[in-house]
This record gives sequence, C-alpha cells and structure tokens, in this order.
Amino acid sequence: MSNDSRTPEEIQTHIEHQREHLAGTIDALAAKLDVKSQAKQKASEVRSRATDDQGRPRVELVAAVTLVVVGTVAIVWWRRR
Repeated sequence: MSNDSRTPEEIQTHIEHQREHLAGTIDALAAKLDVKSQAKQKASEVRSRATDDQGRPRVELVAAVTLVVVGTVAIVWWRRR
C-alpha cells in the first residue's frame, strides 16, 4: 500500500496495527504447534466429560464400561468352551 499522501503518524499507526496482527498470527501458530499443551487441554476436556461435578466417574460411563467388560468376558468364555 503506497499512498504518499499519508502523514508519518498515519504510517506509524498502520505499522503498529500490522505488528499487532502479525503478533496474533504468530501466537496462533505457536499454539497450534504446542503439542504438549494441546494434549493437556484434550485430557482436561475428556476428564470433565467423564466425571460429575464432584469429580466422581459418571454413572453412565461406569455402566457402559461394565457392560463392555462383561460382554467381552462372556464372548471369550463362550468361544473357549
């Protein structure tokens, strides 16, 4: 953008705006590249979905896991007979 009619103050303001925009872009890229932070965030999300407000495992989850375990044991037992 080469507009010669801009004042030095306008040019400086434009440069500062572009720096802020670039800093935001760099921060976003750095966050995407931070695998450890992403893994922690995902683990926190999974933990919050798997527990109730008191931090105990959700009843539906316990029931589902129990059903899968019992089903797997039954299939293994049935196939070995």
